[in-house]
Formats: sequence, C-alpha cells, structure tokens
Amino acid sequence: MALTASTMLPLGTKAPDFNLPEVVSGKATSLSTFADKKALLVMFICRHCPFVKHVQQELVRLGKDYFTSDLAIVAISANDAKNYPDDAPESLQAFATEQGFNFTLCYDESQETAKAYTAACTPDFFVFDDQRQLVYRGQLDDSRPSNGKPVTGADLRAAIEAVLAGKPVTSEQKPSVGCNIKWKPGNQPSYFG
Repeated sequence: MALTASTMLPLGTKAPDFNLPEVVSGKATSLSTFADKKALLVMFICRHCPFVKHVQQELVRLGKDYFTSDLAIVAISANDAKNYPDDAPESLQAFATEQGFNFTLCYDESQETAKAYTAACTPDFFVFDDQRQLVYRGQLDDSRPSNGKPVTGADLRAAIEAVLAGKPVTSEQKPSVGCNIKWKPGNQPSYFG
C-alpha cells in the first residue's frame, strides 16, 4: 500500500465524460445519466482499501442523506481486478449490496476514466456544479484509520451543501489521502509515483 494524496485537479475543470457499466445492474452509466441533477459527486473507491473501509459507513449515510436531493452520486472503482480480486466487478456487486449503497457503483476496467479525472487514491472525491465544472476535490474529512478522529464527512458535506444552495465552495480544500489506485502493470499515469 502506497499512501497517496489527491492530485487536486484544477477547480473549474469540466467533468470528463465516461461510459461505464454499473456493477449491480450492468447498465451503462455516463454523465448524461445524471443530467437532471444540480450537482454531481464522483467518488473513486474500492472494496479492499483500509481507507475506504474506514469511511464506508459515511458513504452509505451520504447516499441516504442526499437520496431525494438534487445531488447525483456515482462511485467508480478502477483497481486492477486481476491482482486485486476484491475489486473485481462481481465482488464490487456484493460490496454494494452488503453495504446498502443506494448510489451507482461502476467499474472502470480500462482505468481511462480514473486517468481522465486524475484520480490517484481511494477514496478520492470530486464535486461538480450544474455546469459540471469542478468546485471541490479533496478529503471527506480529517479522519484517518489511525488518528482517532471521528468520521463526519464534514469537508465533503460542506461543499455539497454550498453547491446545492447555489453558493460558492471555499477554495481552501485539503487533498484526500488513501491507498493508491492499483494501476495495471504498464498502465500507470504520468502523475503516479
């Protein structure tokens, strides 16, 4: 496990489009799937990472708390399933069911979507406004698996609330930290390592 921080994609970046299968239904999912929502949260997660395990109940709460809101949530796993079978689509399907995720969970087999977002770690969070411009990229909150701080989702929730209220999101944003995305051999992006 390599401790990795977000790349901090420049604010204002347009959300890269994608076309990925949803692991539970198998349905194709893209940006247009969420066109009717005012805001979009894109999360890069996986099943095996201790940083994701540490926050997974907060991810479930986020899904429940914003289910009827104008926020769309899509989670994407891009890890190399051959070397990390816990992150293979079948395992992700079980993960989504076990956790009761009520948001979309997709698998990025080619890892091209992760690269387009410059996703670096799990978890990695990106919030886009109604124009699908990036307004937040950073941590869920200050909690880490070993620091004893409670998982609250405070940083991410503040950004979501601002977007939904039509208010600016603070530009003071701390990078997310977690395990590096498990790139396929030879497929590492230029920003990795």
